[in-house]
Amino acid sequence: SLYRERERARAGEEQRENPKQTPCCQHRLKPRVLKELQLGAGLQALSLKGKRGLGAIFQDQVVNTRQYLEHVKDSTTGTQGRVVKLFTNHFRVTSRPELLTYKYNIDYMPEIEDGKVRTDLLCQHKHVIGECHIFDGNSLLLPHKLQNRWGKKIVKVTIEFCSELKPTSLDCLRYYNILFRKILKMMDLKQVGRNYYNENEATEFLNHKLVIWPGYSTSILEYETSITLCADVNHKLLRMQTAYDLIMHVDNKSQRKDAKEISKELVGSIVFTKYNNRTYRVDAINWEETPRSTFKKSGGEEITFVDYYKEQQHGLVVTDLTQPLLVSKGKWKKSQQDTPHEPIMLVPELCYLTGLTDEMRKDYRVMRDLAMHTRLDPEKRQHELRRFMNIVQNAQRELQLWDLKFDPNFVSFSGRIMKEVRILQGSRAVRPFQSDWSKETRSGPLLNVKSLDHWLVLYPRRNYGAALSLLQSLRKVTPTMGIAMRDAKMLEVNDTVQSYTTILENHVSSKTQMVISFLLSFKVLCVLSSDRKDLYDGIKKYLCVNCPIPSQCVVARTLDKPQTLMTIATKIAQQMNCKMGGALWKVEIGLRNAMFVGIDCFHDIVNRRKSIAGFVSSVNQELTQWFSQCVFQEAGQELVSGLKACLEAALKLWYKHNLFLPQSIIVYRDGVGDGQLQALIEHEVPQIRSSLKSNGFLSIHVTSDTRFAMLFFLSENKLTCCIPVLCDSRYDFFIVSQSVKDGTVTPTHYNVIHDTVHFTPDGIQCLTYRLCHMYYNLSGVIRVPAPCHYAHKLAYLVGQSIHQEPHYSLASRLFYL
Repeated sequence: SLYRERERARAGEEQRENPKQTPCCQHRLKPRVLKELQLGAGLQALSLKGKRGLGAIFQDQVVNTRQYLEHVKDSTTGTQGRVVKLFTNHFRVTSRPELLTYKYNIDYMPEIEDGKVRTDLLCQHKHVIGECHIFDGNSLLLPHKLQNRWGKKIVKVTIEFCSELKPTSLDCLRYYNILFRKILKMMDLKQVGRNYYNENEATEFLNHKLVIWPGYSTSILEYETSITLCADVNHKLLRMQTAYDLIMHVDNKSQRKDAKEISKELVGSIVFTKYNNRTYRVDAINWEETPRSTFKKSGGEEITFVDYYKEQQHGLVVTDLTQPLLVSKGKWKKSQQDTPHEPIMLVPELCYLTGLTDEMRKDYRVMRDLAMHTRLDPEKRQHELRRFMNIVQNAQRELQLWDLKFDPNFVSFSGRIMKEVRILQGSRAVRPFQSDWSKETRSGPLLNVKSLDHWLVLYPRRNYGAALSLLQSLRKVTPTMGIAMRDAKMLEVNDTVQSYTTILENHVSSKTQMVISFLLSFKVLCVLSSDRKDLYDGIKKYLCVNCPIPSQCVVARTLDKPQTLMTIATKIAQQMNCKMGGALWKVEIGLRNAMFVGIDCFHDIVNRRKSIAGFVSSVNQELTQWFSQCVFQEAGQELVSGLKACLEAALKLWYKHNLFLPQSIIVYRDGVGDGQLQALIEHEVPQIRSSLKSNGFLSIHVTSDTRFAMLFFLSENKLTCCIPVLCDSRYDFFIVSQSVKDGTVTPTHYNVIHDTVHFTPDGIQCLTYRLCHMYYNLSGVIRVPAPCHYAHKLAYLVGQSIHQEPHYSLASRLFYL
């Protein structure tokens, strides 16, 4: 499909412009570039082959999800709401090649693997292929046809005719993207991953030891009936600290960190090497090897890391010859989880740290200063993109060779502002103020309250005051919300997982409703002295698997500010009420006897554990109770294989609560890339259909990708639904459900892939928007429908902390909030 091809194009470009072998990999090192270029110097002839058949022609197979949806055959555009003019970060291609272009496959004998060398060898023959050409490392696109009149000499470069491409061919988009990336390089931008950054305009934060590189992400794609350039502003955050600095860091007591502490900080982090502009994930530290260690190059000769960087990496000098080496296993790919990979060895001194530490995220000044440069409001974002397009226009020569021209103005279209959704809480109807109704939720009775009669509060001795303050605040806020709360049993613990679990074993009974830990847990409430992951994970695992009781964990530090204590206590009380089976509010969905399902997956790319698929489904018609189940899968597996069993269990619970089966089932599937859309239709949709008889079934694919559209409002920044049709073969739309004070909202893209309920465009758009109001962990509108986010929270908790199937008795509780 168009979307799969775009993903393949992106992957292909990145692979060819950044070959897999790296100069710091002792097992992946290829023959020296110099040697290959010397070999290529003798290249004096080419070999040209004719067309070898249809097998070499790119044939687009569009995933046509609209062809069977007769009820939207004429139009997928809604009409409800007030029409407003919007514009997006797309720029139309106003001119492109109108004649046939010719595609050739390029082969080398002997094989040359380095993409740059392949390009240099081919470019020695510009007198043959011409100045106007696009080469991706394997195939060549020309505006003219070559003539067969060459022989062969030292290196045989075979140019094999593949196909003629019409101007409207989607395969041309891949070459246009390659051409545009060439222009970005001419603008002196450095490629890091998929995006390009301007090191010369970097902003340094000396107080925080941070550097931000401004940059851009771009993609040329088909939009409605034309081709557009989608561009957005991007930022790369680097630290003025190398991995070596972290290893050699001395604490306040003038003591060096031990190997265990260093590994804890470094392993799993991402480092950046400036000599090749690449990022690597640190998987381990090799304390036995140093820069003096040797490795064998592919030619068989041995060389030390020190000599290699000095001789072959622009004279880089490694100063500390006793430092250990970092180990990276390379980029993890879902399709290659069982394939053994040789490690990449990195010298810490040459590896810059990226991202923010936990301490930095807690520092208000750091986050404030970064936000000022990275959170661009629509006006600033427009300004930066206009400046970018002006620079692009200066690269006229490369563009003119292919007759490519871009409209410097943003693409505009019509959107619609949706009607506000009423929030029903008890006997009251609340209208949100700027997408928020937190004040209203704490000023009156909740929709369905659960009394807190038997519950425990666990706290370390030094956090007794914080625990006591929280309890006092809870007593003040719960009566207004209608929650009856008896005194909790307070238990002192040591700051270890074993201490928490031992106390729980001795005091939890069948009557216990909640545990709060400081950290905090319900019916068990646990107050934690810090946000240590091992402590949180241990408590959650015990209370979700071994002793299934709703729990709430609270970090004591969050209770230090008296001015926010009442707000925090309100949030905790509401969460406790939800986890015990209560409900905060509801909205008028406008659809009766319908079950809503959310599906999302969690992949642990750091520890490479099993992937977790989270499945949640509504139990009642008010959408205030939810059933949940997890499916454990192979690492990296996105498509879910156990949906039939999950849906059958969900239908049984629905029938138990309602005494009838739902008439329709609406599934929101998050987390699947557009490249997997056809596989999703073939693998998951049949599982759901096989569990249904006469039920209507609607499946919606949910994505949030700024490569499609980033909306800018001309006059208002309100809740907006806009429907740009990306492809005539799709029944899709965008919704911007949130309103933000800072930055620019990313729209969420919805694609209806199966519909036997026969929703109208207005019906499904309004329904989806209303579901964004039903997430109980926020008194406001969220970016995606509540079922999606519940499934995400479930999969994340199980994948990050529990690593086991939660106890079945918690399946009908929102224990994962």
